Amino acid sequence: MPLTRMRKLCIALAMVAALSGCAGRQPLVSTDRLTVVEGSRELPPPVRGDLTAGDRPALIGPLDTIQVDVFNVPDLNREMQVDASGRIAMPLVGTVDARGRTAEELARTIETALHARGVRKPEVIVNIKSSVSQVVTVDGQVVEPGLYPVTNQMTLLRVIASARGLSEFARQDDVVILRTVDGRRMAGLYNIEAIRQGAYDDPPVFANDIVIVGDSPQRRLFRDLVSLSPLIAAPLIAILQ
Repeated sequence: MPLTRMRKLCIALAMVAALSGCAGRQPLVSTDRLTVVEGSRELPPPVRGDLTAGDRPALIGPLDTIQVDVFNVPDLNREMQVDASGRIAMPLVGTVDARGRTAEELARTIETALHARGVRKPEVIVNIKSSVSQVVTVDGQVVEPGLYPVTNQMTLLRVIASARGLSEFARQDDVVILRTVDGRRMAGLYNIEAIRQGAYDDPPVFANDIVIVGDSPQRRLFRDLVSLSPLIAAPLIAILQ
């Protein structure tokens, strides 16, 4: 056996020995935040309030597509895309900054502009047909990193599920949410397994958040060890943190 390969095997065996121990998943137990249904009892159905999430304002952003309808002025009805700078342009209205506004706020702005141009009691309805600005970035050790749309029910576990779950080398206790709050950059560190066990609530995720799932060097070590398995006469058992 080449010396380099032997050295790699010895280092891997030493690290596996340090990580070895009694494996086992901790059972779910009831806590102040979690009720475990045991035995043959059925999980009760949710009540109406459980089926809705707290309201979050849906804000219009660059490249979103909106529908504007003006009551009794059909010539002004149109579907349009917000430009890259967050603005729209309409006859009698001119250019309007739509960025960061809700659909209702934009409708009121258009009504004010139309009233100033002589339209009597304009009634405007704005609907967001599709949004590409309200997204969360998922990076790191997930199956499909990328940008994912955010709704008022989006949470950390749902974001990771949208990204097709954790990858082979993900570290469940090293998941970070980066967020800007009032101009200040902030970060929260979360443990996916603890959330699944009910230790604390699944945190909400908002537009422009960045979710980063960390890497587990121990799992990479195990992969390297498996690649050497033809050289090992007996099974190797390791607990991978």
